[in-house]
Amino acid sequence: MSAPPIYLDHHATTPCDPRVVDAMLPFFSTTFGNPASLTHEHGRRASSAVEDARISIARFFEVQPNEIYFTAGATESNNIALNFLAAGDHLITSAIEHKSVLAPAKRLEKRGVELTILQPDREGFIDPAQLHDAMRPNTKLVSIEGANGEIGTIQPIAEFAAICRERGVLYHSDITQAAGKIAVNLAEVDLASWSAHKLYGPKGIGGLYVRRGVRIEPLIVGGGQEKGLRS
Repeated sequence: MSAPPIYLDHHATTPCDPRVVDAMLPFFSTTFGNPASLTHEHGRRASSAVEDARISIARFFEVQPNEIYFTAGATESNNIALNFLAAGDHLITSAIEHKSVLAPAKRLEKRGVELTILQPDREGFIDPAQLHDAMRPNTKLVSIEGANGEIGTIQPIAEFAAICRERGVLYHSDITQAAGKIAVNLAEVDLASWSAHKLYGPKGIGGLYVRRGVRIEPLIVGGGQEKGLRS
């Protein structure tokens, strides 16, 4: 009988850490209340656990808990981050972004958003000078990842953020491949996306950092969870 294949691609996904599994198990059985139902103890206990998790993540990233929103993963987070753009706005991104950035960017272009896609150099770097030159008076958002999951290039997030801040442009970064692996200063950006399963958490959950004061539109409505941003 042949041996099972050895899995080495932890850029694609990781096994769930046993400590995470142990922490989650009660919520599949004994502590199963709906965290949106605060009129009884079961719901309040579940809601408290959600908020404890939010606080822990905020401490890890050194931001405020009310700036952390839970989503189904980085794909949804990226889509939400781009969702406020409207016809006539200008979006700048790069050719090596994840499809969950490039696909909604192309859809927005069909709806009248002006789109600029920056090309990387041979090592996968986006030149900050290229971003500077691509800026327009109607530029509303720049979305450039923190690290590339295919070739490992780590982008100069701080330089991109400084260029955007100087012009009053929002900067979003998909930090899915960077979070938990390299230091990421979320204070430098306006929005950031990540997935739990890339760093030994469960599949099907991720996060979106939204700097306090930034207003974006939800993709999913009707339930009111996550302060209405992700029902």
